[in-house]
Amino acid sequence: MGLGKINTFIDIILVERIKDDEGFSMVDDNILATIRAYKEERHASEKWANRTLFSEASALFRFRKIPDVDITSKMIIGCSGDRYEIISVEDIKNRGMYVEVLAKKVVVSDG
Repeated sequence: MGLGKINTFIDIILVERIKDDEGFSMVDDNILATIRAYKEERHASEKWANRTLFSEASALFRFRKIPDVDITSKMIIGCSGDRYEIISVEDIKNRGMYVEVLAKKVVVSDG
C-alpha cells in the first residue's frame, strides 16, 4: 500500500442515542474525524477468499491511526454517500501507525 493509494476521504462516525426533554429517543451522528484512507471493495480475489471469517465484509479500509481516537465496531464509516458498519479493526503489524478495518455496507430499504 503506497501513499498514493490513500486518496479516498472518509468520516469516522459515532452514532449516539440522545433523549430529548420529552423523553423521546433520537439518533445523532457525531463525526469524530474526516481523514483520507485506502478503500478496497470486495471482489473474488484470493486475498478476499482467505478472509472467510469475515464473509459479510464488503469493503476494506486502511488509514493512519488517529491520535486519541480508538476505532471500534460501535462506529461506522461514511464514504461517498454510503455508510459502512465496522466489523473488525486491526493495528497493521502492531506498530500503532496504520489501522485496517473490514466493514459491511449498510443498505437502506425504502419500504
